Amino acid sequence: MAREDNLKKFTSEYQPKNNGRPKGSKNRSTIAKKWLELEQNINNPLTSQNENMSQEDSITLALIKKAREGDTQAYQKLMDSAYGAPLQQIEQTNIEQPLFPDVTEDDSDK
Repeated sequence: MAREDNLKKFTSEYQPKNNGRPKGSKNRSTIAKKWLELEQNINNPLTSQNENMSQEDSITLALIKKAREGDTQAYQKLMDSAYGAPLQQIEQTNIEQPLFPDVTEDDSDK
């Protein structure tokens, strides 16, 4: 617990530092989505033909190409993206044991 004599009220001289993201600045995910949606004339990694596609499509096709060439990590990432990552499950078994092993039901009548 804080000592009361150490506590200070906020005054015009004593203000906490203004940390954090400035108002109006964009979130990192917003910026990433903007650039992934950018349409460009790009070489399709699967067909080797120039096509108009988004960066996201191009990256996904490149990942598919790597998976088809035997890259297991690329395959795993594709499966996780398409079907969701598997949940980790913990199997738990409870075995009931008496709290007082020396006491039986017959002893409780006495």
